[in-house]
Amino acid sequence: MITEMKSFTPSKTGCLYLVPTPIGNLDDMSVRAVKTLQKVDLIAAEDTRNTQKLLNHFDIHTKQISFHEHNTQQRLPELIAKLQEGLNLAQVSDAGMPSISDPGQELVAACVQKHITVVPLPGPNAALTALIASGIKPQPFYFYGFLPRKTKAQQEALQKLGQLEATFILYESPYRIKKTVAALSAFLSPQRQVALARELTKIHEAFLRGTLAQLEEYFASHEPRGEYVIIVQGRSLEPTAVEITAEQMCKEIEELVQTGKKPNLAIKTVAQKYQRSRQDVYNIYHGLEEKNE
Repeated sequence: MITEMKSFTPSKTGCLYLVPTPIGNLDDMSVRAVKTLQKVDLIAAEDTRNTQKLLNHFDIHTKQISFHEHNTQQRLPELIAKLQEGLNLAQVSDAGMPSISDPGQELVAACVQKHITVVPLPGPNAALTALIASGIKPQPFYFYGFLPRKTKAQQEALQKLGQLEATFILYESPYRIKKTVAALSAFLSPQRQVALARELTKIHEAFLRGTLAQLEEYFASHEPRGEYVIIVQGRSLEPTAVEITAEQMCKEIEELVQTGKKPNLAIKTVAQKYQRSRQDVYNIYHGLEEKNE
């Protein structure tokens, strides 16, 4: 049964406000967001120390309670009870929109189940901010967030993402960006267009635009800095791969190996030449495709 819940209709229970916070530049905090944090009874924050800096900047004196991925199940009954008592709560993450690669979804789901009003405020979001300035087709797009850390799970995710015709969006830290770009190049065409947005809205904000192969070359001589948003072109917009048989491909790799190149470098060179996935060429060269059939 569908029930309509109007955001601004008086209710006996409290209200959960989802308040976005700046992703870097504090001037991006909206007037409405400041007023909401001032008037609610309690702020559920991902990191109370980080949020306190924001509250101090805007002279907000509302009490906080921690709410993060490690205490979600413990906090949920407590927060729902406060809302049912009539208290108004705001939920914030360290930066950007709650629930987007941050805590929040579980609290929203619990509120919906208990018929507690949820009011989302619009505001800063790293994924959309990067997308509109990427130079890559913005619609349709698919937001994924952080890739799995475990190799097998990551490979499975990349295989599925690589087949999308829509632009897709990833998040990555400076500590893993090199490996992630290399993995994307291996499972997608090295010629796939990509844009990396770094330190959005901050003083060192920058965009890197080019192919995955070009980005690999860039990171070979440049140390990553800051948090990254990765915008990847959809599969349907890739250049058409040059037709070549598996036999011809293996022959070219062998010729490069005979000149002194290491097999993996020879595979990468041939993959780039024919606009093929490095993983596909690797499988063909080592006969793995036949084994998987």
